[in-house]
Amino acid sequence: MLLYNTHSKAVAETEMRVPDDGEIAWIPLIGSSAEEIQRILSDMFGCHPLIVEDCVTLGQRPKLDRYDKHLLLTFFHVNPDLSTVEIEHVIGPNYVITICPEEVDSLRRAREDFRRTSRYMEYSGSLLYCLLDHCVDDYANVVDKIDNSLDKHERAVFHNPHVRIAGDVFRLKRRLHTLRRILADERVALGLLSHQQFPYSRREADVYFIDIYDHISRVLDSIDSFREAMTALLELQLNMKSDRMNEIMKTLTIISSIFLPLTFLAGVYGMNFRFMPELEWKFGYPALWLIMALVAAGLWWFYKRKKWL
Repeated sequence: MLLYNTHSKAVAETEMRVPDDGEIAWIPLIGSSAEEIQRILSDMFGCHPLIVEDCVTLGQRPKLDRYDKHLLLTFFHVNPDLSTVEIEHVIGPNYVITICPEEVDSLRRAREDFRRTSRYMEYSGSLLYCLLDHCVDDYANVVDKIDNSLDKHERAVFHNPHVRIAGDVFRLKRRLHTLRRILADERVALGLLSHQQFPYSRREADVYFIDIYDHISRVLDSIDSFREAMTALLELQLNMKSDRMNEIMKTLTIISSIFLPLTFLAGVYGMNFRFMPELEWKFGYPALWLIMALVAAGLWWFYKRKKWL
């Protein structure tokens, strides 16, 4: 664990123990076993049995639970592939215990900040703010990645309306639905992290948690716009396919309509009657070709004039 001494202003890494007066500790339990988590929370720090149960079983929705001596905040880290990792923060008077099933980038960066800048460990509220701030920063990176992905799909659709993107879009839409539900619950939990409801913070720290709240609100707005954009993208692809099909059908119809009178003329003079005046005419064959050419050219000119071509 990392231990901050309020007198020397120094941060040191020590063995797991309960911090004394004048000490602030961050206790990361990353990938720890259920037995170790239960031992540390229950035996060492005397946490409420419900806190221990939530931290051991995981599978919680984002929430803020308040107990006699501790607060439990459930938050989520979002990976670049939009998968999520649940993180439990147990906040005490002079410590924050973080339970996470695996090492994630946000916790790694927070650890580096704690070692580099001691001001992040002056009190429990400052510790929690740094942990949440790094987690929310990853949300912005995920939003940028989704934006680039949608832009790539849009360019692909404009280049080829028949490109197969429906599967990717629907999978992304389902992930965004799950992510939006998580972020909405996190925003509600952060709304409770004020100085009045959070005894282990300071009044001047409220503005920092409000800043995180605003960041999550902007990410939620972006997710809503992405969901609308994905629906519009699929509709655009369908419309472009329909337009392309209409163009093809129009071209085929025009070609068929041009050949229709030519087929009629060829059918008339292909009949096996003995007495047809034109059959004995010396210039009948070239005359028929001339008439057919004039009919085809006339129809083409008519379609051009009507702007059907």
